[in-house]
This record gives sequence, C-alpha cells and structure tokens, in this order.
Amino acid sequence: MTSFKLIIVLALVALTVSNFGWPPKKKKRKKNKTHIVEAQTGTNIGDIAPNIKLKNPSGKEMSLTDLRGQVVLIDFWASWCSPCRRENPNIVKAYIKYNKAKFKTAKGFEIFSVSLDKSVGPWKNAIVKDRLTWKFHVSDLLYWNSKAAALYHVNSIPMSFLIDENGKIIAKNLKGIGLHQALDKLVETL
Repeated sequence: MTSFKLIIVLALVALTVSNFGWPPKKKKRKKNKTHIVEAQTGTNIGDIAPNIKLKNPSGKEMSLTDLRGQVVLIDFWASWCSPCRRENPNIVKAYIKYNKAKFKTAKGFEIFSVSLDKSVGPWKNAIVKDRLTWKFHVSDLLYWNSKAAALYHVNSIPMSFLIDENGKIIAKNLKGIGLHQALDKLVETL
C-alpha cells in the first residue's frame, strides 16, 4: 500500500506543479510598434557630423555646431598640399555663388576649413593668397596628428564633407563641378 500512496503523492505533486507553471515560463514581451530612430554620430553619409572645436589663426575657438541651420562644407586642406591649393579656386567660386543663395530648408551656406598645417604663418599666408574669404578657418597645427582629421578618418587631402542644416552628412569628397551640382540640389528654385 505504501507504493500506491507514493504514486498518488507523486501524481498530485506533478499535477500541482503543472497548474502553477513550474518551471516558470518566460513571459512574451509585447513588441513596441513605435521605433525611435536616433541619428548616429559618425562620418558616413546619413550620420550626424562629429563636432569640431578648434582655434582660428588668431587663437579664437570656433565650433562646427555654431553653423547649425546652414548647409556647411567641411574642407580638410593644408597650405603645403598642392592638390588642395588647386581645388581652392573651385571652393571660392562655390562660396561666392552659394553663400547668399536661398536654400529649400537651410538658412544659407558656409565653409568650415580645417587646416592640417604645422604653423600659423604658412596657413595664414595661404588663406590670403587663395582668397579664402570665409571666417571659419580652424586648426590644431598638429599636421597629420590633427584631432579633427582623426575624428573624420581623413588620411588624404583635400577631403570634404557636405552637411545639411541639421548637421547630417549628405555628401563626401566633393571636388570640381561635383560640389556645385550637390549644392544646386539644395538651392530653392523659382
């Protein structure tokens, strides 16, 4: 009779455990149907451009984020770089043409020049000689050890990033007519 009682007790235990859900089952999570997409900071097209905060030739600190609301060309260059100096007249033409233009969603166009120079003298001379009349010129004077160049993974110059009014990268490495074509797409047409 004791084995019969043992079987009954085990059956009752098994029945009780199954009713109380032992072992506990994992609860299914409800899927959230709303997806919050946060912009990623980086240097790929679609990323929010990392902020650059460096000093101008006079020692005044300038920040890329101060230009939010405008289309901005971030231009990595140096006074000693022959290809950069050959591209500068094209950038000057773009600045003259688009600085006062009306854009679809931006307040205007600005250039944020980041120099990979080693000293202030040649940098300032190149700004004057090449007629780079915009006011946003910055550098840490660390040559290829530039923190901004490292942040943007710049390993050759000239190199550029075009960002929209929200700071999102919309094009990279624009040169010649390509820069003008990219800006034409953003200008308000009448």
